[in-house]
Amino acid sequence: MDKTYQPNAIETRWYERWESENRFAPSGQGESFSLVIPPPNVTGSLHMGHAFQDSIMDTLVRWRRMQGRNTLWQVGTDHAGIATQMLVERKLAAEEGKTRHDLGREAFTDKIWEWKEESGGNITRQLRRMGTSIDWKRERFTMDDGFYKAVQEVFVRLHKEDLIYRGKRLVNWDPTLHTAISDLEVENREQQGSFWHFRYPLADGVKTDDGKDYLVVATTRPETLLGDTGVAVNPKDERYASLIGKFIELPLVGRRIPIVADEHAEIEKGSGCVKITPAHDFNDYEVGKRQGHLLISVMSQDATILERAEIFDLQGRPQPDEDASLPAAYAGLDRFVAREKLVADMDALGLLVQVEAVNNTLPHGDRSGDVIEPLLTDQWFVAVEELARPAIEAVENGDIEFVPKNYENMYFSWMRGLQDWCISRQLWWGHRIPAWYDNDGNIYVGRNEEEVRAENNLGADIALRQDEDVLDTWFSSALWTFGTLGWPEDTEELKTFHSTDVLVTGFDIIFFWVARMIMFTLKFKGEVPFRKVYVHGLVRDSLGQKMSKSKGNVLDPIDLIDGIELDALVEKRTGNMMQPKKAKAIAKATRNEFPEGIEPHGTDALRYTLLSLASTGRDVKFDMGRLDGYRNFCNKLWNAARYVLMNAEDQDCGVNGEAVELSLADRWIIARLQQTEQQVTRALEEFRFDHASQALYEFIWNEYCDWYLELSKPVLWDENASAEAKRGTRRTLVRALETILRLIHPMMPFISEEIWQRIAPYAGKSVEGESIMSQPWPQAEADRIDEQAILDIEWLKGVIIAVRNIRNELNLSPGKPLDVFLKNGAAGDDERLEANRRFLSKLARLESITFLAAGDEAPMSAIQRVGELEVLVPMAGLIDKEAELKRIDKEHEKQQKVITGLENKLSNEKFVGRAPADVVEKERAKLADAQAELALLESQRTKIETL
Repeated sequence: MDKTYQPNAIETRWYERWESENRFAPSGQGESFSLVIPPPNVTGSLHMGHAFQDSIMDTLVRWRRMQGRNTLWQVGTDHAGIATQMLVERKLAAEEGKTRHDLGREAFTDKIWEWKEESGGNITRQLRRMGTSIDWKRERFTMDDGFYKAVQEVFVRLHKEDLIYRGKRLVNWDPTLHTAISDLEVENREQQGSFWHFRYPLADGVKTDDGKDYLVVATTRPETLLGDTGVAVNPKDERYASLIGKFIELPLVGRRIPIVADEHAEIEKGSGCVKITPAHDFNDYEVGKRQGHLLISVMSQDATILERAEIFDLQGRPQPDEDASLPAAYAGLDRFVAREKLVADMDALGLLVQVEAVNNTLPHGDRSGDVIEPLLTDQWFVAVEELARPAIEAVENGDIEFVPKNYENMYFSWMRGLQDWCISRQLWWGHRIPAWYDNDGNIYVGRNEEEVRAENNLGADIALRQDEDVLDTWFSSALWTFGTLGWPEDTEELKTFHSTDVLVTGFDIIFFWVARMIMFTLKFKGEVPFRKVYVHGLVRDSLGQKMSKSKGNVLDPIDLIDGIELDALVEKRTGNMMQPKKAKAIAKATRNEFPEGIEPHGTDALRYTLLSLASTGRDVKFDMGRLDGYRNFCNKLWNAARYVLMNAEDQDCGVNGEAVELSLADRWIIARLQQTEQQVTRALEEFRFDHASQALYEFIWNEYCDWYLELSKPVLWDENASAEAKRGTRRTLVRALETILRLIHPMMPFISEEIWQRIAPYAGKSVEGESIMSQPWPQAEADRIDEQAILDIEWLKGVIIAVRNIRNELNLSPGKPLDVFLKNGAAGDDERLEANRRFLSKLARLESITFLAAGDEAPMSAIQRVGELEVLVPMAGLIDKEAELKRIDKEHEKQQKVITGLENKLSNEKFVGRAPADVVEKERAKLADAQAELALLESQRTKIETL
C-alpha cells in the first residue's frame, strides 16, 4: 500500500470497475429490498442536500445488499418543466438571437432534447462521484416513452372517473413565464411595502353610526380595487352592524358592491373593513364563495389592466349580461404603473386617507423572479378528496410509517385540509395534456387522437386541436415508484420490487411529492408506494443558516471531495452577482474562511461526515472541522491497514485453521467487535446513521487502532512468544480488520474496497473477481463476547492511562522508564498484574511494577486512581524541583486570573439577569473547571515541596 492515503487515486478507479462489472444490479437472489431516488432535475447539479440524501440511501442499499437482499436502487431524473424550458430559451437567445416562438413548438422541444443529450447528464456524473451504487442500466427519465404512457394512462383513467376536470380557478400566475406554478415554486420575500388607506363612499345616502358617509379600507395592492365585489366587516363588530346589506359606490368604477358580514374581517385590524376581490386574492376567493359573489377579473396574463373585465360565476361560467366596463385610463397599463396612477387618482378625488409603511412578504416565482399574481385562469385539476381518504388511512393503520413519527402529524394536517390540485402548466416542455377540442369547444380525452375519434365517432371532417398545456412535473413524479418499474405493463420488476421498502426525503416535499405518490399508487396499484418514509433535515452552514447563493455560504460537495483553489471558490460564490457591494463582502468572507482554498477530502470523508450528522429529522449544521476530522479518520484506517499488512505479509496468519493461542488482547478485541456489530446493525435498522457511524468511529479509532494495535506489539515483537500466540494475534489482527472493512463499507465504500482487496487473502478469502460489496454483512456471535476479557482490558487500560496522566502532570518524557507501585484495588487485581505485566511494562514504559502488600508504604508519589486501585509513581529524582515549582506558580497565577474574571462576571446581577440561561450556565461550568484545575495545581505543589 502507498504510504499516504490518496482518495482521488482510488475512488474513480473503483467506481468505474464496479459499474463495468454490473455490481449495482439486483442479484436475483433473496428477499427484495428496493428504493427509488427522488429524481433530481435534469438541469441540476449536486448540492449538499443531494449529497446528504444520497449518502443515506447508498448506505441503506449497500448494507441490505451485503445482507443478501435482492437489492434495487432505481434511478432517474425529472424533466423539470419550467427550469429546463427557461434554460434552453436563454441558450437559444444567447446563441441564435431567437425566441421559442420563432422556432415553433415542435422545433423548440427538439432543441430541448438535443440539450438533454449533450448537457443533461451533469448530475448523474456527480452522483457517480458520490459513490452511489445505483443500477444505471435501469435509468429512467420522466419524459421517456414508457413513462409517457404511464402518465397518459393515469390522466385518462382519472378523467373517466371524474377525478380530473377542467375549470376556471384562482392560481399562482407567473406573468413572465405565462404559466401557473405550484406553491413550492413560490418564494416569499420580505420587503418594505406600503398600506394604502382609501375612503369607499357609502351608496344611497347611508351613513355610519358616527355620521360618516364612507368606510375606510386598506390594501397593499390598490390596482385590484377595479375588481372589488364587496366590503366585508366582522359580524360581531357593533360599529358596522347597521351597514350589513347596504352598498358601497366603488370609486373610479362606479359599481355598486355590497357590505357583507364575514369572519375574514378582523375587528382590531385597521378600520375593521376589508375589500373583497375574489378574482385576485386567495383569501378573498374563499370569502367570495361563502358570500356568493361573482368573479371579476381585471388583469391579463401579462399582468396588465384589461379594457373590459372578464366576469364569471363561481362555477367559472361567463356572465355576459354583467357590466364589464372598466375606466379607460388604466387599460393596457402594467399593474405597478396602474397602481401609481390609481393612487394618484384616488388622492385627487380626496379618497386617499394615508399611506402606511409596512414590512410584508411578496410572492415571487423562484425561476423568473417576477412577482406572482393570483389570477383566474382555465386549468386542469385533480379532485383529491376521494384519493386522499385511503392515503390518510394508510398512515393511520401503519401500512406506511414515518421516521421520525412526528412527521405523520404534518402529513395528516395537510391531507385533511387538501384543496383540489391544479395540474396544468402553460409551457411547451412536459407531458402534453391528452385532451382535444373541436370548434364548438367540446373536450375529448384519450391516449391519442385516433383513440379520441374512435371512441367518440368523430369523422375526419371534424377538426380537433390538442390542448396546448402540459402537466405539472409533480403529476408525473407522483407515479415514480411504479412508473419506473414498467407500469402500466405487469412487469416482473413490479412484482419483485413494488412496494418499495423506504423513501428517503426531505420534509419540505412531504406535501408536493410524498403525499401525491401515496394517493396515486394506492389508486393505480392498490398498494402503498413504500413502507417507510425516512425524513431527514436540511443541510445548513456551521452557524445554522440556510445555504444560499445570496448569502454566499454555499458549499459544493464535489469541491469538498476533489478540492478547489481559493480564486475559483470566490468566483463560484460571487459570479453573476448583481450587487457589487454584496459580492465584495462575500469574497472577503470566503477568503477569511478558506485562505488556502479547500483541500481534497475524498468522497468517503464527506459521506461519513454527513452520516455522523444524520440525527433523525433534525437539520444538519455542516462543519468543515468535522470533515477534516473524518479525513484524518480515513488516514488512521489506512495506516492501521499498513501496519497489519507489514505484520501479515509472508507470515503465518492461520488461514488453514492451524492451532492458535489467543492473548487477552485478542479475546478482548474479538468481544468488542461482536458488540460493535450489534450496535451498528441495530442503529441502521433504526435509521440512526449518526449512532452507527459513531459506534464504528469509537471502535476503530480508540479500540482497534489506539489500543489493540499497540497491545499486539508485545506479542509479535517478543522473541519468547510461542508460534501459536503469534499466529493467534496475526489472525486476529487480520480478521478483525477484514470485518471492520465490511462493517464500514456501506458508509465508506472506496477506502474499504481498496484495503479489503489487500487484506482479505490474509483472512483466508479469495479476492479474484470479488468485491467487498458482495461479501456477507458481519453478524455478531454472542458466544464470542468474552465479558471477562473486556473487564480485564478495561483494568489494563485504566492503569496505563493513569501512568500517562501522571507523566503529563509531572511533565515527564513519554519514553522515560518509571517505577510504579499499585496499592489497594479489588480482589484479583494482583493476578491481573501478573497476567499482564508484559503488556503494562511495554505500553506504559515501566522499569518495574510492584503490587504493595497491605500496610506497605510507597515513597512520596504522584497518585491516580482506577476505581479503588491506586497507581503510584515515586517522584524523587524524576523532576527538577525548583523548575517545576516555578512552572506551577506561573500556571497558578494564570488560573487565578481566569477564576477572578469569571467570579466578577457571575456576581454581576445585570449579566446573570439578562443573559440567556444557557450562556450563564456555560460560564458557571467554566468557573468550576478552573477551580478544579487550581486545586490540582495546589495539590501538585504540596507534593513537590516535600521532595
